[in-house]
Amino acid sequence: RTGILLSSMSINNRRKALALASAGAYGIAVYFTYQFLTPDQESSEKKQPTDRISGTTITPSSSSHCCPRYTTDPKRTQTFQKIAQVYDDQINRDELAMGLPLLRRALLYFHAKGDVLEVGAGTGRNIDYYPSTVHKVVLTDTSDQMLMRARTKIQETQSEHNSKFQVFVADASTMTNYYAENSFDTVVDTFGLCSFDDPVQVLRELRRICKPGGKILLLEHGRTKSWQGLSNYLDKHAETHAKNWGCVWNRDIDLMLNEAGLEVERLDTWHFGTTYYAVCRPGNKVELMKQRKDDEICRLHKRECMDETVEDGRKKIRWWKRMLVWPSNREQ
Repeated sequence: RTGILLSSMSINNRRKALALASAGAYGIAVYFTYQFLTPDQESSEKKQPTDRISGTTITPSSSSHCCPRYTTDPKRTQTFQKIAQVYDDQINRDELAMGLPLLRRALLYFHAKGDVLEVGAGTGRNIDYYPSTVHKVVLTDTSDQMLMRARTKIQETQSEHNSKFQVFVADASTMTNYYAENSFDTVVDTFGLCSFDDPVQVLRELRRICKPGGKILLLEHGRTKSWQGLSNYLDKHAETHAKNWGCVWNRDIDLMLNEAGLEVERLDTWHFGTTYYAVCRPGNKVELMKQRKDDEICRLHKRECMDETVEDGRKKIRWWKRMLVWPSNREQ
């Protein structure tokens, strides 16, 4: 009887310990979930952030809101050079857990065709997902160390389609230096808009080099429109993340697509609205070329090309004539 009693007491003690541990874990999970998803009232009452370059206040209506700068001199390329050798090992597990390889594969398998340009290609994480039906894939990035990893992957892949890949260093914001208008059937960027200093300019370049009937395929991360607490978390840690990874993970993707003038054919969001899966068309190229000519005239004559307007008692700086081509009537 003594043995049975001791055994019964041991089982009861284990049950109590398990119950206490479960209750503690539940309480901790509830606490951190509350802290994570509840808007930060203090931060919302603080002075609104300013762009350190122009000194203008960043507001929802300002053109810089979609792509704020979190460091005065981000040195993104140097950051990518430094982390190139460990980049894949660092993010492989996270991407697999989030199902990102499936999103990459779906985006390219169903929509990539013909001659393809990929900007911000990095270490070539999309190489395995391009369908055999594409004719040519050009991988570009500003980091030669990242592209060296991509070139190694191409060489290690045992496939008859290896010859379709080309790799070279290029700045996505100045594709005018490399390719003429309407050069590609498909243009791809996956998780690159967070790493460009001027993502809107990059998207306009993608519009220019994409054929009128072509597609611009984007898989990006940005701020969520559904979970304010999650956006607060991204905002709070954005500067540290940008310094460590060269990535601004809380940009407003919807606003960037709108400002760049893209025609969004399909837009899905995942992971509580922080991952954007977008299939776009280049849109009205006549309008785009007119804007480019205006910008070129400004550069040639070295004019300031800015119009100062006052809104809500604050000075807001806009590029000259931007409002003449503002895509307010386009569907996001």
